[in-house]
Order: sequence, then C-alpha cells, then structure tokens
Amino acid sequence: MTQSIERTRREALRVLGGSALLLGAGVAPHSALAQDEKVLTEALVLRDPDIPVVGNPDGDVTIVEYFDYNCPYCRKIAPELRQVVQDDGKVRLVHKDWPILGEVSVIAARMVLASKYQDKFVQAHDVLIGVASKLTVPRIRELLAGAGIDLDRADRDLAANAKAIDAIIKRNGDQAKAFGFRGTPSFIVGKFRVPGILTMAQFNQAIADARKAAAQK
Repeated sequence: MTQSIERTRREALRVLGGSALLLGAGVAPHSALAQDEKVLTEALVLRDPDIPVVGNPDGDVTIVEYFDYNCPYCRKIAPELRQVVQDDGKVRLVHKDWPILGEVSVIAARMVLASKYQDKFVQAHDVLIGVASKLTVPRIRELLAGAGIDLDRADRDLAANAKAIDAIIKRNGDQAKAFGFRGTPSFIVGKFRVPGILTMAQFNQAIADARKAAAQK
C-alpha cells in the first residue's frame, strides 16, 4: 500500500483540471472519456451540490471518499479520516456512496441520502459507518432511529426523491469506475487519485502534496 501511494504521489496523477476531464494518463481508457465527461467535471467530483460536506465547507483541500457501508476497510479507516480532517481544520470531506457489496449496501446508501432532507446526513452516515458487524436492513433502521433519524420521514423523503438519490449513487459509481478504482475505500485528495487505504500520516502527506500542487499553478 505504501508503495502504491508513493507511486501515485511521484507520478502526480492529475485527474481533474481546466476542461475537467481525467487529465491523468492511464486513469481511464480513451473510449470512456466522452461517456464520462458529464460526471467527471471538477465541480461534480469535488463539489457535487447534492452531497453534504463534512469538515470545513470553505477548506482549501477536498478529500472525496468512495465507500460502502458494508466495507470493513471503510469502517476501519473512518475514525482516522475524521481525526485528520478535524486536526487539519481546512479540509472539505465528501463521502460518496459507492454501494458495490450487495443490495443491503444500496439500501443503506439510499436511507442515508434520504436523511439529508431532515438535515441528519452526518448523523446517519456516522452511525452506519461506525458499526463493527455486517449491516442488515432491520439493523440499518434500528441504528438510524437510535441516531435521531425520523424513519417515517426518511421513508417519505426517499419515495419523493428516489430519482434524485439514485442519480447521485449512479454518478458516484460512474466516477469511481472512470477513475479506475477497483474497490472501497478509494479517494481523491485535491486533484490526486489515491486508490486504497491510507494511514493518518499518509493522509496528512497527501493533503500537503495537494496544497503544494495548488500553489504551483
């Protein structure tokens, strides 16, 4: 993993920029560019207006995490990622659901995204990503209720906004696939593509690299 991260940093894989489209060589096949043009803009990758921001909304570096609620590695890294964002103070964190581990993962993602309509996205996300065991549908509902989510309202909001919620999940998946990510968790840090798990020290270094790259523009 360390070798992979160092290689990513050394090669400076720019995946976003001016015209917005996968500027890093080898990130996606040429045939995918036209198809993915609309989902791979800098605005939609780093600043998708439909996904709430965690951390500092005015931060100078954005971390995008592609994750699955039933991914044990996503759960393991969640407290460390949260700590890095808190300690830095100038990082925008965007959690992007990429439910690739089955139907329960899709249900979890849809329920959390529905919770944003009652301003409880962060609470819903944190309680599901903080579970040590595999989620089931009854467990999802139990955990969300315990975190203060109004389940009846969440069900209504999900029904009313199903098209928009499913579009977010599809967009996230299209981005992750176009970036060549093979599993969760995977990250964009600034404009660098980082597939796989990072330690706190590696997150801090990636953030520093992103700031350095931005300053060199």
